[in-house]
Amino acid sequence: MNGGPGPRTLVAGDLEATFLPGRGMLGASLRHRGAELLRRVEDLDAAAAKGSTAGIPLLHPWANRLDGLRYRVAGREVTLDPGSPLLHLDDRGLPMHGVPWSRLEWDVTASSRDRIAARLDWTLPGLLAIFPYPHRIELDAALSPDALTLATTLVAGADGPVPAAFGFHPYFGIPGVPRSAWRLTLPPMRRLALDGRGIPTGGEVPFAAWDSLLGEQTFDDGFALLAGSPKFALGGGGRRIVVEPLSGFTHAQVFAPPGKDFVALEPMTAPTNALESGRGLRLVGAGDALRAVFRVRIEPDGPPVVGSPAR
Repeated sequence: MNGGPGPRTLVAGDLEATFLPGRGMLGASLRHRGAELLRRVEDLDAAAAKGSTAGIPLLHPWANRLDGLRYRVAGREVTLDPGSPLLHLDDRGLPMHGVPWSRLEWDVTASSRDRIAARLDWTLPGLLAIFPYPHRIELDAALSPDALTLATTLVAGADGPVPAAFGFHPYFGIPGVPRSAWRLTLPPMRRLALDGRGIPTGGEVPFAAWDSLLGEQTFDDGFALLAGSPKFALGGGGRRIVVEPLSGFTHAQVFAPPGKDFVALEPMTAPTNALESGRGLRLVGAGDALRAVFRVRIEPDGPPVVGSPAR
């Protein structure tokens, strides 16, 4: 593994959060009153070896899948090498989640008891072969007694626009409560039509909302966020995890696969495959910046809702 900066643990009230600057600024732990709220963090070395996501990873320079090994944005055509150690491919051979978190070493720029800030300069030849747009990413993690706030800023280099398609893939679970008894709450959105590979086709349909016990329900869906203050929540056992995209995020993915004790609530700055399709893709002009902020808030949970609203 990387020999860079070691783990940094933030503390505020009943919350503790650990980040790994030397390994992608991964959010490796989020504990509330000593109970772990993140999932897939038990063996990070094994996850890194497989190229798997875990905890709270930043997915950059794209979130979720690309449609293939080529894309063209801002006048630059890119052909990806499927054998590159800086890529992870899904079971269909599609590039997944950009450069794996374990391959990216960040520089810490500020650190205190309840905050850490770090930056990643995207200038190395290997990184530019995958995403040929020089830039830097800044990530600021701040902990309060009831919330973790993550602010990500993409600052474009001087030689041209940079496409913004990054996102996060937080894995959450409710300690001591079976998956079937977790209460999942999703806001009104527009659900993206997907093909059999999980790639958006361009269609959208209204999604009224969801507020129900999870039961055996599964999700692997992409959404366009609506204006306002969308909130995603997972609750049970007297505790509720609320994910709030505050600014800069336009899309989200909800991933609750069968037989797994996690739900991923994923804020995204663009829909899946935006680098190839161009849909929903924003370009950050030379020297400009795009800032995206989301918050994970922990609050007391109310009584569960009975029933399964229609999707």
